[in-house]
Amino acid sequence: MKEVYDFIKKCGTYYLATVDDGAARVRPFGTIDMFEGRLYIQTGRKKECARQMAENPNVELCCFDGTQWLRLSGKLVEDDRREARKHMLDEYPNLRAMYNEDDGNTQVLYFTEATAVFSSFTEPPKTIEL
Repeated sequence: MKEVYDFIKKCGTYYLATVDDGAARVRPFGTIDMFEGRLYIQTGRKKECARQMAENPNVELCCFDGTQWLRLSGKLVEDDRREARKHMLDEYPNLRAMYNEDDGNTQVLYFTEATAVFSSFTEPPKTIEL
């Protein structure tokens, strides 16, 4: 999992696909965190993607470092503990201008049942089950 985290962190921006009424929705994200051995993302409860993930937790993210890309597919599970929200915001202090761990809006979710596939044009794909 650390390899997956390090790659996403290095890329900075990744694109998260959710499902809304049977249609794919993709948007850029920039938060990734390792907490208690799990891989987390962050969003706001008021956003459409939060509603979409609550209705259908199956997501896929994709990021590219210029030579290699990663596709991470799995389910997202909300962790409503203050400690998890605080850990994420401590990793991304710039988000504190919009969020805090006690605002009722900050949401953190972790991957479960996930598969990561690293690909490039020069190497065979590498799959990691998380």
